[in-house]
Amino acid sequence: MRLVEHERHAPAVDLRTTPVHLGLGSSAKPIEGFAWDPEVLHAYSAAVAADGAEGRMVMIFEGDGPGEHWESHPAGDELVVCLRGSVTITREVDGVRDHVRLGPGEATVNPAGVWHAVDMEGAASVLAITATLGTDHRPRTGTGPDDVS
Repeated sequence: MRLVEHERHAPAVDLRTTPVHLGLGSSAKPIEGFAWDPEVLHAYSAAVAADGAEGRMVMIFEGDGPGEHWESHPAGDELVVCLRGSVTITREVDGVRDHVRLGPGEATVNPAGVWHAVDMEGAASVLAITATLGTDHRPRTGTGPDDVS
């Protein structure tokens, strides 16, 4: 995993496989070799630690079906934009769950520190802009928005 410095004639970046880190000074650096692997996540966190709570990861997720985990971003809000299909964002605030359904072009903000899960209804894709510092995950035990964790 490495952050790539922007070049004047840089090639296109596929956000489905190569996220981009937005950092201090309005920098934008593709994250080559990124994977949802503990070692890679640790290396990414170390590489962008100086950006603190201002750092953001931009990535497109594609899928079909329920998300596998809950997550929370204590350092900042997360913007989720539905690009294709339909998705339901379930948020848990003070023990109460609410559901926001998004279609293409619609977005929602997951506030800092709020646990949330994403369920894709049929083939769908979302763009997420996430405050990555200190992101927490916990497993889901069910298969939909009202599962128990």
